[in-house]
Amino acid sequence: MSLKNDIYEDDAIPVRIRKKPQKPAAKPQPITSGRAAASPVKTAPAAKTASAAKPKTTVTTAQTSARIVSGTAARKPAPVKTAAKTASAPAKTKKKEKEGLGVGRIIGRCAIVLLTVILVLVYAVYVTGYTLANGPSETLRDQLVMMALQASATKWAPGLFLSDEEVNAIYERSQEVHEEKIIIEPDKPDDPDNPDDPKKDEWADAVDGILYKEVRKNGFKAYMVLIRDPSRVFTGAGSSNFETATEGLRIWDAAKRYDALVAINGGEFSDPGGTGSGAQPVGLTYSNGVCVWNDGHTKNTFIGFDKNNKLVVSNGMTKAQADELGIRDGVMFQKNNVLLSNDGVSVTTYRRDGDAGTAQRTAIGQRADGTVIFVVTDGRTASSIGATYNDIIELMLSEGAVTAGMLDGGSSSLLYYMAYYDIMGIDKSTLDTYQQKGILNKYKAFTTPRRLPTFFMVTKGGAAS
Repeated sequence: MSLKNDIYEDDAIPVRIRKKPQKPAAKPQPITSGRAAASPVKTAPAAKTASAAKPKTTVTTAQTSARIVSGTAARKPAPVKTAAKTASAPAKTKKKEKEGLGVGRIIGRCAIVLLTVILVLVYAVYVTGYTLANGPSETLRDQLVMMALQASATKWAPGLFLSDEEVNAIYERSQEVHEEKIIIEPDKPDDPDNPDDPKKDEWADAVDGILYKEVRKNGFKAYMVLIRDPSRVFTGAGSSNFETATEGLRIWDAAKRYDALVAINGGEFSDPGGTGSGAQPVGLTYSNGVCVWNDGHTKNTFIGFDKNNKLVVSNGMTKAQADELGIRDGVMFQKNNVLLSNDGVSVTTYRRDGDAGTAQRTAIGQRADGTVIFVVTDGRTASSIGATYNDIIELMLSEGAVTAGMLDGGSSSLLYYMAYYDIMGIDKSTLDTYQQKGILNKYKAFTTPRRLPTFFMVTKGGAAS
């Protein structure tokens, strides 16, 4: 018999059984009576357990190894709780606090960077403006000053770099008018045999007596509408009662009100800081033969039509003068805004050589044959920075105008043509929101199209409604 068999078969390994310790015997309670308690009774000590009395057994090396193996497999060590687990909650809290601090630091640094960029840009703009205002080019300086002064929202800007005296001097120079007379050439009859005759078929593409043109000049784009019958042109009002009006109308709403086919913005209105509501006009205003507004501003430029459908432009107009002239429709716009006038023999131009400011412009003119010309130009864009005062004079002359006046411009410059996209076959989806409402020009401003008090409009046919 082998040693292995000796150990595992013949000599059984004794297994030591742990007994639960016995509770000590309860101490007898002392017996009490009316007299003193008896002395406690002593009990004999409990007998030793059988396991304690068992004789020791000699264990061989092989038996020891087997016991170790058996004990290891039978008994798994109990998990021990360490201090790390106890401290895990505070550790997580600290981690969250660190993450919070990290996010806060990132936001703080981003804010500092953004503020720094803004300050750098503001400084750069100021330095650029100061350099232009005080640099070697007076022409560029005057142009920028006039561009700022022509917009209600930026009239304050030149004062950041120049004194009030300097700004006023630039403005006064821009108002200096240089008059020049041009002899009117009599209209030549159409030559049907001359294919190069510019007047031939001019109205071939007209729709309902309306001819639309686009003209591109150096620095600006002009939108023009020619109206063959001047009796169809009238002044539309943004309110039926200017005395109680709180705001004007947007041009498409005004056109719907009068059922007009074409409309442009009209005269001046109070516009402090570019926030005017267009409630009331400034200066004498006539609509359909009735004086609808007279606030006493009689020195502004009057632009309107008399009852013979002739365009009248005048630097100043009183109500008495207007009634004497038989004015049926008209508005006023600031001072010195006569572009062209005529005496039947010659045309006088009123150029402002000192006004180099570019802007969106609106103007109205008339040919000797009565055709009325609406002009609106784009501005404040890379492709069309705007037209100067003299640019509009040249444009009117090129279209054969003998009388013309400048109307309100800037963010007020609008040309409306009802459903022009259908007439011209333009995909409406390619137009912006305002063009889909009927505006022909590209409206560029920081606000929605202005509410205005007056417009020049064209009826769909016949006399003004």
